[in-house]
Amino acid sequence: MGNKIYCHPLTIADSKSRFLFTAKGHYKENFQSVKQEFTKVFRKYGIPKQIHTDNGSPFGSVSAIQRYTRLSYWFIELGIDPVYSDPARPDQNGRHERMHRDLKAACAKPSSFDLKAQQRSLNRFVKEYNHVRPHESLGMKTPADCHDFSTRPYPEKVRNYDYPATMKVMKVCQNGSLRWKSVYWVFLTSGLKGKYIGVEDQGNGIWRVFYREVFLGYFNEKKIRDKQVSIRLSQNLV
Repeated sequence: MGNKIYCHPLTIADSKSRFLFTAKGHYKENFQSVKQEFTKVFRKYGIPKQIHTDNGSPFGSVSAIQRYTRLSYWFIELGIDPVYSDPARPDQNGRHERMHRDLKAACAKPSSFDLKAQQRSLNRFVKEYNHVRPHESLGMKTPADCHDFSTRPYPEKVRNYDYPATMKVMKVCQNGSLRWKSVYWVFLTSGLKGKYIGVEDQGNGIWRVFYREVFLGYFNEKKIRDKQVSIRLSQNLV
C-alpha cells in the first residue's frame, strides 16, 4: 500500500456459486484474526461441509501431521473437513485463484494508502463481484443469484465429543506430545496441546490416533521401548 506496508487479503468464497463472502484486509494473517473473520462469515451464512485452502499459514503446514494447524482443528471441531491443494499447485483451486487475479487488478493497481482505505476498496470489489458481474459458468448470472445459504448453522459453543469405548482417551501435553506409559513421548503437534485425542490398539504394538472423527496417524510403541526415545506420529506404518 501507499504506507509501504503489505496488505494480506483474506478471501472466503463458495466454489459452486462463486459467491465471495468476504475480502478482509490484514497487515498480517494469524490464527486469531482469521478465526474472527471466519466466525463472522459462519454466523451470517452457516458452515460448509469442507473448506479447501492452500498450505500457507495459518491454514496448513506441510511439515505438520496431515498438514493440520490450530485453525484446521477448529474447523474439525465445527464439523468441517479441511482439504488442501498439493504444494505449489494453486491450479487445484483454480476458481479461487481467478477471483484473486480480478481482485488484484481492481484493488492493487494502484493500491490505497493504508489498511482502512484499502478495505473500502476490497468491500467495493466484493459488492460488484457478487451482485453486478455476470459469470459465463453461471449462465451469465451473478454469484448472488446462484448462492444458497448453508443449512448448517454456526454453533456458538463447540460440542463435546465422546470417543468410542474401544479407544484410550488421552490429553495432549503443552509440548504437543502424548505421554505414553509415563516415561515415553509421542510428538503429535503443538496445534493439539490441551486437547483430548483417541488412541486405538491395532495389535503388535501399533496404535492409531484420532482427533474426534479424524484419523491423524500411527505410532509403534515397540519402537519407543526399544530405542528409549521419543518418536513422532507417522501417517504411514512403514
